[in-house]
Amino acid sequence: MPNDELMPIGAFAQRSGLTSSALRFYADSGLLPPAEVDPVSGYRYYSTDQVAQATAVRQLRELAMPLAAVEAVLGSGADEASRLLDEHVAKVVGDAAAVQQKAAVIKSALGNAPGLPIAVVKGPVLADAVEQVLTAAAHGSGRPALAGLRIEAGREAVTLTATDRYRLSTRTLVPAEPPSQTWAGTVNADELRAAAAQIRRSPLVRLEAVSNGIWFRAANREDRHCRLLPEEFPDYRLMLVSLGEVTTRATVSKDLLLRALEEHPGERIGLHVADHGVSVMSADEGHPDIPLPATVAGQALRIWFELTTLYPAVSTAIGPDVLLDLRGHDQPVAIRSADRGDLTTLAMPIKSDHSAREER
Repeated sequence: MPNDELMPIGAFAQRSGLTSSALRFYADSGLLPPAEVDPVSGYRYYSTDQVAQATAVRQLRELAMPLAAVEAVLGSGADEASRLLDEHVAKVVGDAAAVQQKAAVIKSALGNAPGLPIAVVKGPVLADAVEQVLTAAAHGSGRPALAGLRIEAGREAVTLTATDRYRLSTRTLVPAEPPSQTWAGTVNADELRAAAAQIRRSPLVRLEAVSNGIWFRAANREDRHCRLLPEEFPDYRLMLVSLGEVTTRATVSKDLLLRALEEHPGERIGLHVADHGVSVMSADEGHPDIPLPATVAGQALRIWFELTTLYPAVSTAIGPDVLLDLRGHDQPVAIRSADRGDLTTLAMPIKSDHSAREER
């Protein structure tokens, strides 16, 4: 007879969240054998010490992890188990993306409706633009449209835009062939990121719109489909036209500015723009300002930002210099590529709580 520390399979099933049939399966496979089996009745008993292992088995199997992988995770230390989990999740995500792409191809074939030609653009240029602009997209905001990329095709250009309401990044591309239609849609950002590598390897990419998404078609390569988001994208053009006149303009080395932002501690960064150049200020009174050579025109100005807002806006700029268009300490700063003005990012400042520094 089993001792008092053992429990029958039914009670163990309730404790572990596994069914009795699942426990029999895992026992027969050698993954979770019972602590004791009655030699007469064949009834299985489990110990309380096995509850944690059984729970882990259930959780791992809920991730669709194969038995061999479950056994490997349970038999590994924390670091190796974490690596195996990451490896499994990456495979699941990759498989899901492949299934989603194949489903899009099948749906397109079932519909048998021709897509709407939008534009033809250079693949490497489009991929670069996608990666630059998507740094301003939101994640987990509860607003799906803010996690997407707005694509707008006009008669002369294709415009890409993303915003998380603290940053707004927009870039215009000159198409290889004039757009045949005007079109606008907000594309699923995750699917577009996954497609970017293949787009980059294609000399020319044809954009073709269908009812539920957009196709990126290239010669001698598999077409990529990205879904459209039904939610309305913010009216960013209204914000752009409502911006005031530029009162201060500075041109500064992108690399020097990035290095200064990286060296400063804390989460808040200030810029002091004056005739002598641009100084990067820290919220920490004990940390000295970092002066940077710059060409400045207009009024002297101090303005503060969250590092996570300013740094990505500067890092994605094109070329060796950035052009800062400022309109006041409480207005968005436009960060433009000084040698190519078709990439512009707006970064929202924050209110400074360092009044002593402001008065210096």
